[in-house]
Parts: sequence; C-alpha cells; structure tokens
Amino acid sequence: MVKNLALGTGRRKTSVARVYLREGNGTITVNDKSVNDYFNSDILTFIVKQPLDVTDSLSKFDVLINVIGGGISGQAGACRHGIARALSSYDENNIRPLRANGFLTRDPRMVERKKYGQRGARRKFQFSKR
Repeated sequence: MVKNLALGTGRRKTSVARVYLREGNGTITVNDKSVNDYFNSDILTFIVKQPLDVTDSLSKFDVLINVIGGGISGQAGACRHGIARALSSYDENNIRPLRANGFLTRDPRMVERKKYGQRGARRKFQFSKR
C-alpha cells in the first residue's frame, strides 16, 4: 500500500485538482498520464512544476494529481495551487517561499455570467435608431 505524505486541493477558474504527495524520485502523474503527455506545452508543465522548484523538492516526491473541469490552462493553475497546498501541509517551512511567489493564493478570476437582454456578459445587442 502506498502512503500519501500530504494532500492538497487546488482550484483555478472552474478546474479542481486533487494532489497527493508520495515518497519517490520526482514523477508527476496527471490523470494517469505523465505531466509532459497531459500538458503538451512546455509553459504549462513549467507552471505545474513551479512550487516544487521553489521548495527544492523536485526529486524528493512523486506527485499524483486528479484534475477535472475547465480547460488546459485552468487545470495547470489548479495543479500548481494544489501542489503548493500539499507542500505547505507537509512541511510548514515551505509556506514562506510558496507565499512569497504567490502559489498559495487562489486566483479569484472567473468568467462573468451572461446577463439577460444582452448578447454576452457585457456586450449589448446592436442599437438601431430606426
């Protein structure tokens, strides 16, 4: 049986990521795929690995992530938030560098809802004088 060292829940836009830290050598698995296969962009993989780089624990843990909802960018942000939360719950000395880089703060930006009588959230129907 594999023992989870720490758990973290990350959120961004409409994505939710459940992160499990385990003893290992630095393997990151997202929805049963490697992080490079799931996020097929170097920028998104960099975003996911940022909290591990800051705390110098890239090769200390295996990270297992289950992420649902939203798009690929929101999922990467949710994974970063979840990893940061898991690292901070594992060792309280990690809180200061993670907080300084803004990884523990949940990004509150969401899509604004569409209002009735309008074409979109803020866009109006075209006005006709005649």
